[in-house]
Amino acid sequence: MALTQLDPNTALIVVDLQKGVVGASLLHPIGEIVARASALAERFRALRLPVVLVNVAGTAPGRTERPPRHTTPFPADWIELIAELKPQPTDIVVTKRTWGAFASTDLEAQLKAREVTQVVVAGVATGTGVESTARQAYEQGFNVTLAVDAMTDTRPEAHQYSIAQVFPRLGETGTSADIIRLLDARKS
Repeated sequence: MALTQLDPNTALIVVDLQKGVVGASLLHPIGEIVARASALAERFRALRLPVVLVNVAGTAPGRTERPPRHTTPFPADWIELIAELKPQPTDIVVTKRTWGAFASTDLEAQLKAREVTQVVVAGVATGTGVESTARQAYEQGFNVTLAVDAMTDTRPEAHQYSIAQVFPRLGETGTSADIIRLLDARKS
């Protein structure tokens, strides 16, 4: 399904663009991902639409077959949002300890209090943080749009599978330029 529309009260959710994550070995040049996510954030702010900046500060509790990837404490600035996002006082900042931004936070309540009906999701990593956040948004009744050129992953198979198989079942996909065009069309 191609991107068709954005609801009047749509929020942008940028997942895990933080100092400790952007230095990872990713599929796509992180500068391009950051530039697109930042452009989306600027456009949403200019239209006074909610911008949610999500960072991750740990993992969900529970036993798994695979050991945690991080067994030592994170450096002090690991969870800091990257400066290129230009965080603003009006932004909603959410710190999560699970893959998705809704499960362990009050994000749903914050968005519903602002009467948000749709979310645009971008960030890292496509197959974990972005996909989990999109799934949770969909399950909470939000219309979901995924900015597929403003996300990346460390694993090519996870990135491709999410974009080709999962995202079309959760909502609509499009590029950041497509989304900005729809936002700009609302002004006229």
